[in-house]
Amino acid sequence: MTATAIVGITATTKVIEGFPRVRLNEAYVHAVARAGLVPLVIPPLAHPDADVILDAVAGLVLSGGEDVDPAEYGAPNSGSETSHALRDRTELALARRARERRMPVLAICRGIQVMNVALGGTLIQDIPSEVPGALTHDQSARRRERVHDIAATKASALAQALGAATLRVNSSHHQALESVAQGLTVSARAPDGVIEGVEWTADDWWMLGVQWHPEELVEDPEPWDLNLFRAFAARVTPRP
Repeated sequence: MTATAIVGITATTKVIEGFPRVRLNEAYVHAVARAGLVPLVIPPLAHPDADVILDAVAGLVLSGGEDVDPAEYGAPNSGSETSHALRDRTELALARRARERRMPVLAICRGIQVMNVALGGTLIQDIPSEVPGALTHDQSARRRERVHDIAATKASALAQALGAATLRVNSSHHQALESVAQGLTVSARAPDGVIEGVEWTADDWWMLGVQWHPEELVEDPEPWDLNLFRAFAARVTPRP
């Protein structure tokens, strides 16, 4: 990995000051740059050509955001909030093609959910109403605070990337993985059992998914979150 390696980061769109704009929290850009990579923002597209997009980058970050439309995993709406059809279309296509191409992927919050759906899994649509005794996972107002613990499987690629098997994370989500897609394995959970991390089971593809927002924590004294981005960077090979 060198500083010239370019990685794509998916984004959303939002009407700001009366105009629809491509939007991505700056924290993603900063975290990727801190790991020695060059970020390239990928907007939602009506007709995404995943191969053309992935030809331009050496790795992919699936970012956080809106709920995935339950129709994408064959479920009626039972608690999902606003979805973004073009974003779903773009990111699901990118996730599936990245898998086929064995391109390194770091999937964050919505991103872990997109990856699970792309590979055939399903989602818990609303943790408070579907998981009795669950922690308060939607703590968006405390986005840069570590609010609950997680435990990672000690031998997992995730624990190796983080440099720890137990850590405290931030939390800004009301959905989570339910049925885990074939080929993925759960590598971290919160104390209430909610899935906080997954990875690809075999060694032919580097893909880590986390349910928290490590990009917001890379400047913390704790090294775990920056370690995660550095582990991703170590897997990225610059394009010729």
